[in-house]
Amino acid sequence: MSKHSTPDKRAAAQQNTILLSLVGSGVHGISLTPEHGAPGAAQDDLDLMGICVEPPEYVLGLERFDQYIFRSQPEGVRSGPGDIDLNIYGLRKWMGLALKGNPTIITPLWSPDVHIYDCEWPGAILRARRYKFISKSMLRQYLGYMTAQRDRMRGTRGGRDTNRPELIEAYGYDTKFAGHAVRLGMQWIELGLSGHLTLPMLDWQREMIIDIRTGGWAEQDVIEYVDSQVETLESLIKTAKFPDLPDRGWANNLMAGIYQEWWRTGRDL
Repeated sequence: MSKHSTPDKRAAAQQNTILLSLVGSGVHGISLTPEHGAPGAAQDDLDLMGICVEPPEYVLGLERFDQYIFRSQPEGVRSGPGDIDLNIYGLRKWMGLALKGNPTIITPLWSPDVHIYDCEWPGAILRARRYKFISKSMLRQYLGYMTAQRDRMRGTRGGRDTNRPELIEAYGYDTKFAGHAVRLGMQWIELGLSGHLTLPMLDWQREMIIDIRTGGWAEQDVIEYVDSQVETLESLIKTAKFPDLPDRGWANNLMAGIYQEWWRTGRDL
């Protein structure tokens, strides 16, 4: 059993969850189905991500709570249709990752209401203040996530070793990495231009990504498209009307207030 999956971590997370959202392909609107006729077309599992306010003993005492993880499949076994991957972060851990611009971490801030399964008052505050997390440093960090997916697709980062050999066999490259790279570029250009993230993605974006994931694009075409996205984002970072760095003072004060009020009143405020 992982240190993040123990019964005490489960109890702390479940009793103090302030935001729980669908993430992954489902919330972006790019899940594959058997009708797509592609290898792995029914292998998109259910990804859920949440935030909890850690109990005092995990913040003021010797114990530490970073996250609680639950997988319906055993550790090391690949998830499939109907499987659940749940990850609930402690507020302190989540805030640090959000301020750095982790793309999955910030997804619940823009998730549509239909994909929000739990939202207590601190979660509502975070969603209402989502624009406070956007900064030029976040956009720069995002370039790293985007290019990492491109490089894994090309085999220049981590080699061609992949847990999706069926895609390599069918298309000659990992089209899921390709789809991730293009999606990240689309979404971060939108965020850099407007400060907003449209979920699910626009129809033409979803159609393009699904086409890529099902082998409709040659690998070189994907590489050239992602390279053009990188150029756009690099230029956008220079002109975007966002602060250079996130406001850590604001984040720190908000966290302190949430912890104090939650511990005093709990979810019934």
